Amino acid sequence: MLNRLTAWLAPRTTAHAHCDLPCGVYDPAQARLEAESVKACMEKYHASDDPIFKERAISIKEERSHMVKEHLWVLWTDYFKPPHFEKYPQLNQLFNEATKLAGAGGTKGTVDVAVADQLLGKIDEISEIFWETKKA
Repeated sequence: MLNRLTAWLAPRTTAHAHCDLPCGVYDPAQARLEAESVKACMEKYHASDDPIFKERAISIKEERSHMVKEHLWVLWTDYFKPPHFEKYPQLNQLFNEATKLAGAGGTKGTVDVAVADQLLGKIDEISEIFWETKKA
């Protein structure tokens, strides 16, 4: 009986959004801000001789790298729609490259500042397309 009641009360439709209320507020600046933090952590890592500080810098860099990926995923999966991908056929590849640059094979797995610069470049390309879509 309890199972039937639970099934009856369960929502019929499931909605997914980047927050609890689908607000429609998206901005690649969130990913960029986190990527800037990643780069700064790398630079501070290289400038320090303190092993404890360096360990903290790596930990924060890895956390922020993951946040970059999350912000990019929200844009990729929630904001951009089929017409955007038709108009900008490079968009899927661009997001794929950017999220990989924020992952274990990218900024999450290295302290190479050049990789952070590559990530920032990809975010800038995504941002340019994003703002073009907002004009339309």
